[in-house]
Amino acid sequence: MNKRPGPAGKRPPSARRRSREFALQGLYQWLLGGAEAGEIDAHMREQDGFAEIDAVHFDALLHGCIAEAAALDAVLAQHVDRKTTELSPIEHGVLMIGVYEMRHCMDVPYKVAINEAVELAKSFGGTDGHKYVNGVLDKAAAELRPAEVKAARGAPRR
Repeated sequence: MNKRPGPAGKRPPSARRRSREFALQGLYQWLLGGAEAGEIDAHMREQDGFAEIDAVHFDALLHGCIAEAAALDAVLAQHVDRKTTELSPIEHGVLMIGVYEMRHCMDVPYKVAINEAVELAKSFGGTDGHKYVNGVLDKAAAELRPAEVKAARGAPRR
């Protein structure tokens, strides 16, 4: 995966965003082929641009999502309109990352977790997949980060 320039006037993707992109690619491989996490991890580390990512966040996302797949799918099952196994592997992986970040990465505000998932879906998913991802994660946020969501929704808009 080559480093791609951002749109005119925009910064290139952050190291953390790139870690999400690499983790999504790894989850995609896992969802489609069921390879071992260690094998996927080794493969991803060989890719161009890996040295530029937040490797700690990548490790947390890839290994955490695989290890907790059943628990993440249980959360998603409450908010999706079909079985998680019937989701496209891209949207499924993106949703897993979003839920994982909301459950475990308290340094990432829930709105950022949702926005980053939406951006992943726009970059890698189907035409309107980002809208689906946004809706599902918005519902999941109310369950996973109730105080944060309540504070944000109760705050007057500027």
